[in-house]
Amino acid sequence: MMDLLLSPMIFVVIIVLFILNSIKILREYERGVIFLLGRFWKVKGPGIIIVIPGVQKMVKVSLRTVVMDVPPQDIITRDNVTVKVNAVIYFRVMDSQKAIIEVEDFLYATSQISQTTLRSILGQGQLDDLLSKRDSINAELQEIIDLQTEPWGIKVSAVEVKNVDLPQEMQRAIAKQAEAERERRAKIINAEGEFQAAEKLGQAADIIGAHQPALQLRFLQTLTTVAVDKNSTIIFPIPIDLFEPFLKLGEKASSKDKQG
Repeated sequence: MMDLLLSPMIFVVIIVLFILNSIKILREYERGVIFLLGRFWKVKGPGIIIVIPGVQKMVKVSLRTVVMDVPPQDIITRDNVTVKVNAVIYFRVMDSQKAIIEVEDFLYATSQISQTTLRSILGQGQLDDLLSKRDSINAELQEIIDLQTEPWGIKVSAVEVKNVDLPQEMQRAIAKQAEAERERRAKIINAEGEFQAAEKLGQAADIIGAHQPALQLRFLQTLTTVAVDKNSTIIFPIPIDLFEPFLKLGEKASSKDKQG
């Protein structure tokens, strides 16, 4: 009698455990790729889904953006400079079916394709381009990596070159180059300032030469400026124009004496 009672209870327990084991809960950013007897069936989620144990198998895929560091790569640029460059790549799964079926491990595959592309693209440019044209290099890397990962259902949204480690001798050479460039700019600015000052002085001299009273006014302004300092000794230069009336009188007198 006891055996007859236990048999239904065991059967009920097995059914309950089977149902509980079949229920899966997927979050909003998760999808479940379902295989039925080894063949792809459908993509389910989010929410509560049923996966029949022994018959169906689920592979969970996250649809959130993945931020992956690309390890430092030894790169020889086109001008034969060896540098270490690392980067960061942003991507997400757009097609869960392709991400599971078309590639064994899409995270590892994306990392490897990013490293090889980084070495290939940066090795084609010169060091100056690598240091000064980051935006165009990032855009080119993003476009190429995205094209290669598209068959896997992966969308690469951005690639950013993070650090460029230069050899010590190259750092010193770049520092000298930058210093020479700053000195060149300083000399050009100084020369332009002297040229403008000389040009303005020439214009002022032309104006003063054309208007003699302007010269006298400038002379008086200079005296006023010097007189502010009480400790200074002022020597008044007398303009030659003040002697002109006397010179004319002397010339007239000498001409009369010669006539007489």
